Amino acid sequence: MDNLFGQGDSLIRLGAFAGVFLVMALIELGWPKRTLIAPKGRRWLTNVGISVTAAFVLRLMAATVVPIAAIAAAFYAQRNGIGLLNSVAWPVWVKIAIALIVLDLAIWTQHLVSHKVPILWRLHRVHHADRDIDVTTAIRFHPVEIALSMLWKIVVVMALGAAPLAVFLFEVILNACAMFNHANIALPGWIDRPLRLLIVTPDMHRVHHSVLRPEHDSNYGFNLSLWDRVFRTYTAQPEGGHQGMTIGLTPYQSEDPTRFGWSLLLPFRGAGSKTTAEPSSPPPDSHPDDRAASKKLV
Repeated sequence: MDNLFGQGDSLIRLGAFAGVFLVMALIELGWPKRTLIAPKGRRWLTNVGISVTAAFVLRLMAATVVPIAAIAAAFYAQRNGIGLLNSVAWPVWVKIAIALIVLDLAIWTQHLVSHKVPILWRLHRVHHADRDIDVTTAIRFHPVEIALSMLWKIVVVMALGAAPLAVFLFEVILNACAMFNHANIALPGWIDRPLRLLIVTPDMHRVHHSVLRPEHDSNYGFNLSLWDRVFRTYTAQPEGGHQGMTIGLTPYQSEDPTRFGWSLLLPFRGAGSKTTAEPSSPPPDSHPDDRAASKKLV
């Protein structure tokens, strides 16, 4: 087991990632929900480039400090009897189920906090600055945010005593669900409605990428849709409709977010406060329905 999840887990997760990414990209080509605004080639190079940079930062952390990986933390906790689940003699499947649910709540909480704490919002707005939303938006996270996210997962894994297998499964599920719900897919309503009772669908998460403050301050989930309903941060549909809504952040409705260097430096320029970064009103050139929605929401 140590050999499988200690050395080969990266290859397995990479294979799962590549497979899901390819499937989502192909479905986007065949059944797109929205017409993309920015040139796809430039956006994809930037978004993938940001992801590769983040992966490099994690590798550098692992090489210069300690093995920075949630699965490594799970093995350490298991060997040393650290964490709640390592202190109880419950069935393995029960422990795995609990770990998957708690880890998902932890990521939901992290996402919520990244919208509320100004210094974290500076990092997270790199993700939201994308004026389109598709499968590559799922990997458009600033390298520093990715590093902080990994540290948060390690803390949760250690405190919980999550099994290495549970952490491995969670990582695969989280990546797959993130690519699915960011994908530019026209999912039929008869599929979307029952599916979003359990997991976050593309239509549900797209609302979170609206320029309107009340909308992008909702639907924080990446996997289970439960948390947004429980904590009353759920928004069913965008006021302007999925075709009429404006995606991104109000101050950055330009080609800038498609540029690699600009995106990496975004956290270090301008105000990090949402009060100045995202007025409730959409930009002047936005869809009329969005302007009408803004008046209703302000």
